[in-house]
Amino acid sequence: MQNDHITDGKYVELSYKVIDQKTGSKLISADYPIGYIHGVTTVLSAEVMAELAGKEKGDVIEVPIDCDQLYGPRDESLVFTDAIENVPEEYREVGTSILMESENGEQKTFIVTRVDEKSVTVDGNNPLSGRRATFVLEILTVREPTDEEIAAGGMVGTDVQMPDHLTKQ
Repeated sequence: MQNDHITDGKYVELSYKVIDQKTGSKLISADYPIGYIHGVTTVLSAEVMAELAGKEKGDVIEVPIDCDQLYGPRDESLVFTDAIENVPEEYREVGTSILMESENGEQKTFIVTRVDEKSVTVDGNNPLSGRRATFVLEILTVREPTDEEIAAGGMVGTDVQMPDHLTKQ
Protein backbone atom coordinates (compact mmCIF):
# COMPACT_ATOMS: atom_id res chain seq x y z
CA MET A 1 0.00 0.00 0.00
CA GLN A 2 1.35 3.39 -0.95
CA ASN A 3 1.89 5.95 1.79
CA ASP A 4 -0.40 8.93 1.81
CA HIS A 5 1.30 12.29 1.63
CA ILE A 6 0.31 15.06 4.00
CA THR A 7 -2.14 17.32 2.21
CA ASP A 8 -5.03 19.45 3.40
CA GLY A 9 -7.75 17.33 4.93
CA LYS A 10 -5.50 14.36 5.88
CA TYR A 11 -5.41 13.12 9.46
CA VAL A 12 -1.82 13.22 10.77
CA GLU A 13 -0.29 11.87 13.96
CA LEU A 14 3.22 12.76 14.93
CA SER A 15 5.65 12.67 17.79
CA TYR A 16 8.07 15.46 18.49
CA LYS A 17 11.04 16.55 20.50
CA VAL A 18 12.82 19.86 20.87
CA ILE A 19 16.62 19.79 20.87
CA ASP A 20 18.85 22.63 22.12
CA GLN A 21 21.10 23.57 19.17
CA LYS A 22 23.93 24.68 21.47
CA THR A 23 24.14 21.63 23.74
CA GLY A 24 22.37 18.94 21.70
CA SER A 25 20.30 18.09 24.77
CA LYS A 26 16.62 17.18 24.55
CA LEU A 27 14.55 20.01 26.04
CA ILE A 28 11.08 18.59 25.47
CA SER A 29 9.58 15.42 24.06
CA ALA A 30 6.07 14.11 23.52
CA ASP A 31 4.74 11.56 25.98
CA TYR A 32 1.94 10.80 23.49
CA PRO A 33 1.57 11.51 19.78
CA ILE A 34 -0.48 14.49 18.71
CA GLY A 35 -3.10 14.20 16.01
CA TYR A 36 -4.63 16.85 13.81
CA ILE A 37 -6.26 17.36 10.41
CA HIS A 38 -3.79 19.10 8.12
CA GLY A 39 -4.98 22.45 6.80
CA VAL A 40 -7.97 22.38 9.17
CA THR A 41 -6.60 22.18 12.70
CA THR A 42 -3.75 24.52 13.57
CA VAL A 43 -1.68 22.85 16.30
CA LEU A 44 1.74 24.10 15.24
CA SER A 45 3.21 27.29 13.85
CA ALA A 46 2.58 28.05 10.17
CA GLU A 47 6.27 27.45 9.39
CA VAL A 48 6.16 23.93 10.86
CA MET A 49 2.84 23.13 9.15
CA ALA A 50 4.34 24.20 5.81
CA GLU A 51 7.34 21.89 6.38
CA LEU A 52 4.99 18.93 7.01
CA ALA A 53 3.09 19.38 3.73
CA GLY A 54 3.95 16.64 1.24
CA LYS A 55 5.68 14.40 3.79
CA GLU A 56 4.58 10.83 4.53
CA LYS A 57 4.50 8.26 7.34
CA GLY A 58 8.00 7.51 8.60
CA ASP A 59 9.48 10.84 7.52
CA VAL A 60 11.38 12.85 10.13
CA ILE A 61 11.72 16.58 9.69
CA GLU A 62 13.87 19.04 11.59
CA VAL A 63 12.77 22.66 11.81
CA PRO A 64 15.06 25.25 13.43
CA ILE A 65 13.25 27.49 15.89
CA ASP A 66 14.28 31.01 16.82
CA CYS A 67 12.74 30.91 20.27
CA ASP A 68 13.38 34.62 20.85
CA GLN A 69 11.23 35.39 17.83
CA LEU A 70 8.46 33.04 19.00
CA TYR A 71 8.47 33.79 22.72
CA GLY A 72 10.51 36.95 23.10
CA PRO A 73 14.01 37.25 24.53
CA ARG A 74 14.76 36.00 28.01
CA ASP A 75 13.81 38.57 30.67
CA GLU A 76 15.80 38.17 33.89
CA SER A 77 13.32 40.44 35.72
CA LEU A 78 10.90 37.47 35.56
CA VAL A 79 13.20 35.32 37.72
CA PHE A 80 12.58 35.49 41.48
CA THR A 81 14.20 33.77 44.45
CA ASP A 82 12.54 33.73 47.85
CA ALA A 83 13.30 32.19 51.22
CA ILE A 84 11.88 28.67 51.36
CA GLU A 85 9.79 29.42 54.45
CA ASN A 86 7.87 32.06 52.41
CA VAL A 87 6.89 29.51 49.77
CA PRO A 88 3.97 27.11 50.34
CA GLU A 89 5.12 23.50 50.51
CA GLU A 90 3.25 22.47 47.34
CA TYR A 91 5.47 24.88 45.33
CA ARG A 92 8.80 23.51 46.56
CA GLU A 93 9.41 21.07 43.69
CA VAL A 94 11.35 21.83 40.50
CA GLY A 95 9.02 21.85 37.49
CA THR A 96 5.93 22.93 39.42
CA SER A 97 3.84 25.56 37.61
CA ILE A 98 2.54 28.51 39.61
CA LEU A 99 -0.10 30.88 38.22
CA MET A 100 0.60 34.36 39.60
CA GLU A 101 -1.37 37.57 39.24
CA SER A 102 0.14 41.05 39.04
CA GLU A 103 -1.23 44.08 40.86
CA ASN A 104 -3.14 45.08 37.70
CA GLY A 105 -4.77 41.63 37.37
CA GLU A 106 -2.59 40.15 34.61
CA GLN A 107 -1.92 36.43 35.05
CA LYS A 108 1.36 34.71 34.21
CA THR A 109 2.64 31.21 34.76
CA PHE A 110 5.95 30.79 36.55
CA ILE A 111 7.90 27.53 36.79
CA VAL A 112 9.92 26.45 39.83
CA THR A 113 13.45 26.07 38.47
CA ARG A 114 15.53 25.61 41.62
CA VAL A 115 14.94 24.50 45.20
CA ASP A 116 17.54 24.17 47.95
CA GLU A 117 17.38 24.05 51.74
CA LYS A 118 17.14 27.87 51.98
CA SER A 119 15.37 29.16 48.86
CA VAL A 120 13.04 28.59 45.92
CA THR A 121 13.59 30.16 42.47
CA VAL A 122 10.77 30.66 39.97
CA ASP A 123 11.02 31.79 36.34
CA GLY A 124 8.25 33.48 34.33
CA ASN A 125 10.06 33.14 31.00
CA ASN A 126 8.88 30.57 28.50
CA PRO A 127 11.23 27.58 29.01
CA LEU A 128 12.48 28.02 25.43
CA SER A 129 13.15 31.80 25.62
CA GLY A 130 16.72 32.72 24.87
CA ARG A 131 17.45 29.40 23.15
CA ARG A 132 18.04 28.28 19.62
CA ALA A 133 16.36 24.96 19.18
CA THR A 134 15.42 22.39 16.58
CA PHE A 135 11.92 20.95 16.46
CA VAL A 136 12.21 17.28 15.38
CA LEU A 137 8.94 15.71 14.21
CA GLU A 138 8.39 12.08 13.24
CA ILE A 139 5.29 11.40 11.16
CA LEU A 140 3.54 8.32 12.55
CA THR A 141 0.26 8.29 10.61
CA VAL A 142 -1.15 9.89 7.46
CA ARG A 143 -4.65 8.83 6.39
CA GLU A 144 -8.17 9.97 5.68
CA PRO A 145 -9.83 11.22 8.89
CA THR A 146 -12.85 9.50 10.41
CA ASP A 147 -16.11 11.42 10.75
CA GLU A 148 -15.47 11.65 14.49
CA GLU A 149 -11.99 13.11 13.92
CA ILE A 150 -13.39 15.62 11.43
CA ALA A 151 -15.99 16.73 14.00
CA ALA A 152 -13.31 17.01 16.72
CA GLY A 153 -10.71 18.63 14.46
CA GLY A 154 -8.14 15.95 15.27
CA MET A 155 -7.35 13.25 17.80
CA VAL A 156 -10.36 11.62 19.46
CA GLY A 157 -10.62 9.86 22.80
CA THR A 158 -7.79 11.67 24.55
CA ASP A 159 -7.21 14.94 26.33
CA VAL A 160 -3.63 15.17 25.08
CA GLN A 161 -2.86 18.68 23.88
CA MET A 162 0.26 20.25 22.44
CA PRO A 163 2.09 22.13 25.21
CA ASP A 164 1.46 25.89 25.12
CA HIS A 165 5.13 26.68 24.53
CA LEU A 166 5.05 24.80 21.22
CA THR A 167 1.78 25.99 19.77
CA LYS A 168 1.33 28.93 17.50
CA GLN A 169 1.41 32.26 19.28
